[in-house]
Amino acid sequence: MVTAIVALNVRRDKVNDVASELSGMKGITEVYSVSGRYDLMAVVRTKDNEALADVVTGNLLKVDGIESSETMLAFRSYSRHDLDSMFAIGAD
Repeated sequence: MVTAIVALNVRRDKVNDVASELSGMKGITEVYSVSGRYDLMAVVRTKDNEALADVVTGNLLKVDGIESSETMLAFRSYSRHDLDSMFAIGAD
């Protein structure tokens, strides 16, 4: 699995619309509005780099209102959330 974090600068009047559209896209698991130099952060999880490229350049960056982006690949996960979810398959 490939995980990437995409930092986005969005037109001010489009932040909510862009976040809503991104959150419904296949491959995008989370979208956060954030403080700082970016407006939104999208977490993308795909099976491989080719699928990641399809999501980012083929879908995400075509959304109206996105002005610029920076994509960062995750090498390892240290998140308790991710570790718990790997071992919780079928557990209820």
